[in-house]
Amino acid sequence: MTAIPQYTPSTPAALVGFYRRLIKLPERIPFSLVQLAARIAVAHVFWQSAQTKLASWPVTLQLFANEYNLPFIDATIAAPLATTAEITGSVLLFLGLFSRVAALILLGVVSVIQIFVFPENWAEHLLWASLLLIVLARGAGVFSLDYFADRILGRSK
Repeated sequence: MTAIPQYTPSTPAALVGFYRRLIKLPERIPFSLVQLAARIAVAHVFWQSAQTKLASWPVTLQLFANEYNLPFIDATIAAPLATTAEITGSVLLFLGLFSRVAALILLGVVSVIQIFVFPENWAEHLLWASLLLIVLARGAGVFSLDYFADRILGRSK
């Protein structure tokens, strides 16, 4: 019987093998956890934004009229539209219900903010858009009402 050569942690081959195993560990993270984290993070941002708007509606109307300066739409229409989109999108995203629709809604909000309101905050908007694109491209994941509904409705076929 031949003995298998033993490598001690100090040998280069052992270090390389350890490094390869170490960098592959994140691949074991279930993607549904990534989807859940993306949904909750973005939902929180837009929920907080909507709550701030609702907390002082007169100030919100002034901001939309004077600071945001959205073209083609009056502030009295834009403010409730944006607030409704933020509330609806964040709740649906948090629950994982109609998640892709919610992601599209919030991507629209992010686009308007980026193009017309705060173009200098592109890095933050890119982060939000990236998380929303995960949901748009791959869905809400197993920790969602979308997944539950698909399982229930899928079995009735």
